[in-house]
Amino acid sequence: MQRALTLRAATAVAAAVVLAATATACGSSGPGSGGGSGKVTVWSLQDTALNPVQKKSAGTYNAASKDSQATLQFFVNDPYKQKLQTALGSPNAPDVFLNWGGGNLSTYVKSGNVADLSADLDPAFRSRFLPSVLAGGTVDGKVYGVPMEGVQPVALFYNKDVFTKAGISTPPATWQDLLHDIDLMKAEGVTPIALAGSQAWTELMWMEYLLDRVGGPGVFAGIQAGKPGAWQDPAVATALGMIRDLVDRGAFGSNYGSVGQDSGGADALLSKGRAGMELMGSWEYAGQLATAPDFVKAGKLGWTTFPTVANGKGDPKDVVGNPSNFFSVTAKSAHRSDAADFIKKTVAEPSYVKDLIDIGQVPAIAGIEGQLRSAPNADYTTFVYQLVQNAPSFTQSWDQALDPATAQTMLTNLQKVFNKQSTPQQFVSAMDAK
Repeated sequence: MQRALTLRAATAVAAAVVLAATATACGSSGPGSGGGSGKVTVWSLQDTALNPVQKKSAGTYNAASKDSQATLQFFVNDPYKQKLQTALGSPNAPDVFLNWGGGNLSTYVKSGNVADLSADLDPAFRSRFLPSVLAGGTVDGKVYGVPMEGVQPVALFYNKDVFTKAGISTPPATWQDLLHDIDLMKAEGVTPIALAGSQAWTELMWMEYLLDRVGGPGVFAGIQAGKPGAWQDPAVATALGMIRDLVDRGAFGSNYGSVGQDSGGADALLSKGRAGMELMGSWEYAGQLATAPDFVKAGKLGWTTFPTVANGKGDPKDVVGNPSNFFSVTAKSAHRSDAADFIKKTVAEPSYVKDLIDIGQVPAIAGIEGQLRSAPNADYTTFVYQLVQNAPSFTQSWDQALDPATAQTMLTNLQKVFNKQSTPQQFVSAMDAK
């Protein structure tokens, strides 16, 4: 299943199937319809924190624009995917639509349903975004998507109390450090790493980082591009072998296959001191703050980068995860110019950026460290920002980057490796045959 940037929030708060809301009282004659010059329909995801920010931004845009008026419509995550796929290329398509960039956006581009915005976005506008994130909206050197909310890289979180009791003074910087720390925590009777193994996407994060550290981002780039034999790259089997080593060492305990992430099982293991570490997206901080505020406020939650791997080809500063969500313009929009204008005059505006920071997001905007340092949770948000800012490569979560059928096959076979039902080579053979 593909993971959207706001899926965590959507699954937590969404009760209705679809919620439509307008940013102004101007109304609309329907998505993509030509009912009046300059009426721009914008589709986005339902998010209780983000949507008020979007409404405010659209309202400001509408007030300042004489000819172009934007109307927002919000949808729950999973129904949105199906609705968007059906609407694109049809008369019912919106003018501006949210997407997840990377392979997801590339699929829409290849079908001819997305407008090339390269000529609409001047170099000065593009330079306002972190390069590694803007790349997620770029296909074959052309800009089709613009980041419209915060970044969410994957990081290694840890319980400082558990580390102290196990005699660990600093978080693991290298793979050998990680293995050593695992053994120390096991000796204390603590599960070294919390893992919600009932949901394969949590296991995928380990594979994403290890393949990058071992073989560099080019290995997955070849897989994503459909390069023949790409899954047979030796780095794939090596990364899977390292995962099996973790499993065999008892790094995840013995019951990880029954632990769920959406139910907060792995998070609770970490906050309650029953596990020492957890590899998770940057939303982990907000999740812990909501469910275990005393744990966070007491300074017991730590975070760090993924360990380096000796003799690996990947840059230690590379990150994986969700670069951002993006706004794109439909190719057949009757208001293409106005749609591009809406994007340019909203997503990088100082007021919009400030509002994102105020709701706890880390915008994909260059030069905002000062703002983050003066905002709540500054230590964490600046860590996330610098992680992305300094990343030579930001690889999109594989289950978003690959087509849905391939992604599901991959998740199924990866889960078999974690559950000792399949070997690394069997995984490679299964994916190579896909």
